[in-house]
Amino acid sequence: MASTGNGGQQRFLALDMGAESGRGVVGTVSEKTVTLEEVHRFPNGPVRLGPTLYWDLPRLHAEQVTAIGKAAAGGQLSGIGVDTWGVDFGLLDDNGDLAGLPVHYRDARTNGMPEKVFAQVPRAEVFARTGIQIMPINTLFQFAALAKRSPKLLEAADKLLFIPDLFHYYLTGRADAEFTIATTSQMYDPVAGDWARQMLHALNLPTHLLPAVVPAGTEYGALLPGIASETGAGATVPVIAPAGHDTACAVAAVPAEAGEDWAYLSSGTWSLLGVEIDKPLINADTEAANFTNEGGVDNTFRLLKNIGGLWLVQECRRAWARAGSNYGYEELTAMAAAAPPLAALVDPDDASLLAPADMPAAIRALCAASGQIPPDSPGALVRCALDSLALKYRWTLEKMEQVTGRTLRTLHIVGGGTQNTLLNQIAADATGRLVKAGPVEATAIGNVLLQARAQGLLHSLADLRSVVRASFPITTYEPSAATRNQWEDAYDRFTPLLASSE
Repeated sequence: MASTGNGGQQRFLALDMGAESGRGVVGTVSEKTVTLEEVHRFPNGPVRLGPTLYWDLPRLHAEQVTAIGKAAAGGQLSGIGVDTWGVDFGLLDDNGDLAGLPVHYRDARTNGMPEKVFAQVPRAEVFARTGIQIMPINTLFQFAALAKRSPKLLEAADKLLFIPDLFHYYLTGRADAEFTIATTSQMYDPVAGDWARQMLHALNLPTHLLPAVVPAGTEYGALLPGIASETGAGATVPVIAPAGHDTACAVAAVPAEAGEDWAYLSSGTWSLLGVEIDKPLINADTEAANFTNEGGVDNTFRLLKNIGGLWLVQECRRAWARAGSNYGYEELTAMAAAAPPLAALVDPDDASLLAPADMPAAIRALCAASGQIPPDSPGALVRCALDSLALKYRWTLEKMEQVTGRTLRTLHIVGGGTQNTLLNQIAADATGRLVKAGPVEATAIGNVLLQARAQGLLHSLADLRSVVRASFPITTYEPSAATRNQWEDAYDRFTPLLASSE
């Protein structure tokens, strides 16, 4: 490992943007460890203007500039990098100005759009060209919806940039696409290593807007002079694309050891469950399982499945808050732990749960439609959501083993969802596998360490993961033998519920 100078330490700022909140996190990297300090946190979420859901990009950029100023006040920075959710994008005109606010992936504009796309290019061909799980929120369907709804906007556009690339652009002026975020779009051909231009042409979608794709760890340049001056960060601080996709950052920080038979679960609003592979796995089996091949760091790919995740609980909580009951997450988890287990189950990926007006009502309706007694209390509803997630983890792991030929004995859970100890334990019980939970801040850690590696402080994914193991506690959950039969029976009841989403 290279000498770090500055007393053996360097400071990097991760601008970690989630669907509910954004944060500025400073990681101090030494030769063997990393420590984190959150210097700024701010809310995030969609803004509705008329019928459309948007991201408030100007405010989020302003919050990032505030975070840079707070981080710089604590000492010299050796790098700044942004990671965000996938699939969403914005357009720049030929003056480099933003052509409208980026639209939120849960906006209704993609309703029915996959079917319209498949009428022009068959579903199987879309998957064969991109290797990406078919979901209405994917960039491909958003782009097709935009072309149908606002063709003049596309005519005025000069460049398409994904959300982390937009933020990097407004920090540096450079307009490129980082590899891991580009691959989430369902517009990139991971085998050819380029945009899936032939498929896009068949859909009459313009490809001249698509930017150059650069690898994780690319240095985009120094902060723009105005931002460098306003924040006090200085004109020489480099902006480094870590992995633009937050899940790619989180997977880079999974504390797995060499030789371990493992899968990862990035647990948060979404549950992203998969394995790390050397090249895309695109065939009839992965298509049938609706798996996705997203880019990782060091020429790896993340064969994974996007699962509804703690979105179900978050939206229930919001619905109850609107009705006057402001439950905390810890309170809801305690209520779920006290509720009868496995009383009702739903497919977390049922289309009706993607963006319902009332999540508790949507869950109850699904239960009633499948002949189950709907949950009748907040605790029972949250327990239904958590049990259902755990069983979907099992289904996904078994399919993952089938398509890869691997035996996956350990499930590494990282991200904010690791704080839900009930879900961690029932994930072990439902899957029959050892669960290792932690670190909570995997995305920010991965962001920081990928920046540090770009500066020569680390040399490989193995180095990154060694630093993570040395720096953060990991909690182990073993499957309970006492509940094994109960979970087996529940799995038999659960699998028929998957027909609507698989």
